[in-house]
Amino acid sequence: MIESTLKHLEALVGFDTRNPPRRIGTDGMFDYLRAQLPGFRCEVTDYGAGAVTLLAVRGNPKRLFNVHMDTVPDSPHWSADPHVLRVEGDRAIGLGACDIKGAAACLLAAAAETRGDAAFLFSTDEEANDARCIQGFLATDHGFEAALVAEPTRCEAVLAHRGISSVLMRLVGRAGHASGEDALTASALHAAVRWGDAALDRVASLHNQRFGGLRGLRFNIGRIEGGIKANVIAPSAELRFGFRPLPSMDIDQLHADFRGLAEPARLASYEETFRGPSLPAGDVNAAEQRRLQARDLADELGLPIGNAVDFWTEASLFSAAGLTALVFGPGDIAQAHTADEWVAIADLARYGEAVKKAIGG
Repeated sequence: MIESTLKHLEALVGFDTRNPPRRIGTDGMFDYLRAQLPGFRCEVTDYGAGAVTLLAVRGNPKRLFNVHMDTVPDSPHWSADPHVLRVEGDRAIGLGACDIKGAAACLLAAAAETRGDAAFLFSTDEEANDARCIQGFLATDHGFEAALVAEPTRCEAVLAHRGISSVLMRLVGRAGHASGEDALTASALHAAVRWGDAALDRVASLHNQRFGGLRGLRFNIGRIEGGIKANVIAPSAELRFGFRPLPSMDIDQLHADFRGLAEPARLASYEETFRGPSLPAGDVNAAEQRRLQARDLADELGLPIGNAVDFWTEASLFSAAGLTALVFGPGDIAQAHTADEWVAIADLARYGEAVKKAIGG
């Protein structure tokens, strides 16, 4: 099976699905996927802006395997063409090989060697923080009860991970000469710096909160822009930040806290630009119940259970929609998004065998 898996991976890596720019249509890679799935009912849906899904179903399954086919952009640090798969020793190297076209190749190979009921959802917008593919699918009368979302977890079932939220905040000041007495208080950039200091203190106060092996709040100020020059009081500033809460944390309350740290006279706007729930989704009681259901699913399929992780996945969207969801895929997250990205061939073999067992027949 590993030979056919690598053949499929070579083909999939050859398709340019970088995101951005996400110039992905309904042909090309999707023509290839359809051709490898004889006996499956295939439905392609175009959600616009390069967001495309292929739902392939054989029989009447209740479990769905999901894998995103978009990749991050490559970088000048690649040592060879990122769209040409290289097999070197125990590694398969190529853009998306780890995150996560390797899993897709395994699904295709496993489908050819089984006859049981199976369902695969291939999507193309995960890397853009634009979940229109999964949200669009979940809005349909799909009938599935569980989802196994492929991300690099070293072939362990991950039952919990952090949520994610990104924010654009704009602050205003009063332009003037920097020699003025009010330069310290009138500057929008100074207000941004003071906000950042207070926000870091707030994050530090949450350090001891825990959930399923995870601890504290992940937080990052990614960009501060504003001002004109050193001798002009900054009339405006723009600040972008993000945080990754534990499943037990209330995202809306965290936003209220961060918004409240800004000086009211300086806060022009506060906009959440992206939100992804934690896994499992829901309040504390619902999250724990969903985690137990995901553990039962992993046990049923004979999957080893790994630790909770800090990175976000679209498994949380399935969980929020009421499906039992877990994250399970080949590769190590440490290799994702890197130059000369690679996946261990042994991981591809383990994942493929697990998929074959889950499908059966």
